[in-house]
Amino acid sequence: MLNWGLPAKGLRVLCLGAHSDDIEIGAGGTLLRLIAAGQVHSICWVVFAGNDQRAGEAHASAAHFLAGAPDAKVVVHRYRDGLLPQELEPIKADFERLKSFSPDLILTHYRHDLHQDHRLVSDLTWNTFRNHLIWEYEIPKFDGDLGNPACFVALSAAHLARKVELLLTSFPSQASKHWFDAETFRALPRLRGMQAGGDSPYAEAFYVRKLLL
Repeated sequence: MLNWGLPAKGLRVLCLGAHSDDIEIGAGGTLLRLIAAGQVHSICWVVFAGNDQRAGEAHASAAHFLAGAPDAKVVVHRYRDGLLPQELEPIKADFERLKSFSPDLILTHYRHDLHQDHRLVSDLTWNTFRNHLIWEYEIPKFDGDLGNPACFVALSAAHLARKVELLLTSFPSQASKHWFDAETFRALPRLRGMQAGGDSPYAEAFYVRKLLL
């Protein structure tokens, strides 16, 4: 196993999510760990779909997850949930404007996610950022589209507990969904922690298509 770490400080992280809870579900623990370790210099957090309620949840959740980050910017667009592919041209323009942030690490959706909004965000990430480190996060869902990732970020029990707590308190609009509960949000990190084989029983997993050492 190759153990390769991110720089100890100064990271500029771009977080991209189709919906208001995507970044938190897929990479929330990783962000909590990076910020707590002082590795992050600045974060740009972008959500593309959402109505007024979901936008409010997105801002409130991001504020909690990004607490302690030296510099954080949160942008929540109002494109229609489930119809991002129909909004391709303006969304592509939004991506082009993100180039000026010059990220060191980009967190985005998994390329083979079966949700059409997720796939579009992933495709535009790669279309826009050609020479950047991109980690594709995963989101458990009814579709059963999980793959076999090769990049793992170990999470402490405390970081996982904080991630689960924030997810359950930040998104009341999702509380009625049968899968939106603590068991789901603990199950996948436990399986990925087992798969990673590290010292921690928990991990978030990412798909990395290209890595230049």
